[in-house]
Formats: sequence, C-alpha cells, structure tokens
Amino acid sequence: MKLKTSAPWLVALLASLSSPLGHAATAPLGGAEIDRLVSRAMAAFAVPGIAVGVVRDGKLVSAKRYGLRELGHSEAVDLDTQFAIGSISKSFTTAALAMLVDEGKLRWDDKVIDYLPEFRMADPFVTREFTIRDLLTHRSGLGIGARDLLFVTPTDFTRRDLIHALRFLKPVTSFRAQFAYDDLLYVVLGEVIAAASGKSWDDFVTARLLAPLGMSSCATASERLPDRSNRAAPHAVVEGKLTTVARLETPLVGAAGGIQCNVNDMARYVAAQLAHGRMPDGRSLFSAEQGEEMWSPQVPLRPRGKLAAITRTHFAAYGLGWGLDDFNGYERVSHNGGLPGMVTHVSMLPELGGGVIVLTNQQECFALAAIATQILEGYAGAPRTTG
Repeated sequence: MKLKTSAPWLVALLASLSSPLGHAATAPLGGAEIDRLVSRAMAAFAVPGIAVGVVRDGKLVSAKRYGLRELGHSEAVDLDTQFAIGSISKSFTTAALAMLVDEGKLRWDDKVIDYLPEFRMADPFVTREFTIRDLLTHRSGLGIGARDLLFVTPTDFTRRDLIHALRFLKPVTSFRAQFAYDDLLYVVLGEVIAAASGKSWDDFVTARLLAPLGMSSCATASERLPDRSNRAAPHAVVEGKLTTVARLETPLVGAAGGIQCNVNDMARYVAAQLAHGRMPDGRSLFSAEQGEEMWSPQVPLRPRGKLAAITRTHFAAYGLGWGLDDFNGYERVSHNGGLPGMVTHVSMLPELGGGVIVLTNQQECFALAAIATQILEGYAGAPRTTG
C-alpha cells in the first residue's frame, strides 16, 4: 500500500510538531514528546488506537500504546494488542526467500517456471523470462493492484486458482518497464517458497522466522493466532462518521499481507533486520550478504510532494520487499501495510541502528507519516554533511 503524503494539512502538522522554533528535532524524542506527538496525530486524523515502538541498537527503547481497540468498547490498546500489518508481510516473505538463497535452494534470478511449471503470464516470452526477482519488485507489466478483487471478495478460490488467473490479465506496460505495486505476485512467491522448501509459506515463516525470534503472539493468518482476545478492530470514516468496519481476512494472500502482530513482537523483527539477520543469541536468520541484497535498489522511484522536501528525500527505489530512500542524508528502509480499516508502518535508519513501528486501527494514512517522520527526525536530526 502506498501512502499519499503530500496533503497540505499533513505538511502543516509535521511543521507544527517539530521543535518550538519549527526546526527538525536534533535528539531522540522522549516519552512525553512522543505522547504529545501521537495525541495530536490521533486527534487530527480521528484514530481510535495506536501502538508505537522505537528500536535502537537491538532493543525496544520505547513502547507506547494509546486509545481503544474498538470504538464503543472500553478495552484499551496495549503492547500485546494484535494488528493486521498488511503489506509489511512482504518483507517476511523476502526474508524467507533469503534463507533459501543462503541454503542454496534457490537464487534470486531463477526462473519462476523452474519451481512452478504451471505459472503463466499472458505473454509466453514474459512467462519464460519471469524471475523470482521480478515477482518481488512489482515490474511485471500488470497494472497497479492487478485483480485484487480476486481475493478481497468471498470466493472458494485457492492460491493455485489465483496463480492460474494471471495468464488472463492483460499487461498495461512492457515487462520490467515500470513499477506498479501489486499483491498477486507475492502469492506466487509463497508457492515458490513451498516448492523450494517443502513447507507451505505459513509453516515456513512460522517455523523459521516467528518462532526463532520469539514472536509467539503473532501469526501468518488470523486463524493461526494462539489467542484472539486482544485484537484491534478496523475503523474507517463512512459517510462522514468514524465507525467500525468489517475485518478483511486474507488467508489466500498471506505472503503479500496476511501477518497479524503486535508492537512488542514487531520490535524483535525490526531489531533482527537492523542486525543484518542476526538474533540476540548470535544465530543468524539470514546472512548479511542477503540482507544487503534485500536492501539494494531494484526499481527507481521518484520522491514527490512537500513531505519529500521536508525530509530532504532526493532518491527513492523499491528493493526486495522493502522501500528505500534517503532521509536527511541517511538511508531509510521502510514499508507500509494497509487493509480496510487498519494501516501500519515500519521505518529503519540502518546507519543509526534505529527503527520505528506504528500500528493503527484506522484507515488513515497520514497519522502514520506524521508520527514516524517526527520520531525518525529525532534520530537523524539536521541533514548530514560530509567533510
């Protein structure tokens, strides 16, 4: 999910949330400052509940929770409240692939048909040449969100049915010519993982990522959650009124957006990413080499809008399951997640060893940008200069 971050009111809020003189912060925000920041964002964008985590040097240095799990109910969001993280799940899929690359079970530039002989795109040439890297980088030639309705409406489709449907989708650009974000091709990646590992995507991610990291409260799908009693409900503004909306369950496209998690456990994942795959006990989920590959620019993008100017973002790209850009002179690695009524965000500044997690239960993207940007500026400070 791509956030629109050029709205004038967002830019004004970001400016007002900076230091009293209107300049970017030059030191990490304290707890009281984060409280004020989140409270203003919640009020400005009518968000019922938010959880925020700040990771630094491998540790969760700040964990905050605000508001309610659901409007009209008294239960408050806490640090164990589960949110649907949406497309941040794509980075878990990429990490799973990195493990298989380390084990020699596949390569990033292997052809998809070598693992899924039934895979077909509309053009036979594209079918033959389509690689795992192509699946990861949204450069298939299909349009943005190609045929998402295949999985957002109730059907009896299987994942194989979704993959079979790809052959009937007409491209809108040439193969590898343009970035166009989609989810269906990450479903294909899930089946590639199954073919290469002998385990379903759900089982592989659970056994090889969630379990080793101690993410015991998280799951690859809602039905796999060990406890559903502490879940945030989705909300959206409908006909001018903030209301609870139906929860969208997406078990078919788990590899693209199915993971459910809380801020405590997401901090473990962010810490491992910042440590280039290394866990606190010294074991590695994936090698530093594959970590670098995941964070390498694959498809150039163009920063746009006033927010890009505020954060002094000059370059942007999509990597392998991660968005990449420059933020006040530092590399930023990030991804958004979005399902109806719930949007989430993870940002990292690897050079500073810092990361931010923002989980919300409202379909309002601007709150994420306001909160994450201000916290990151507290670490990055003024633009970095070299001498």
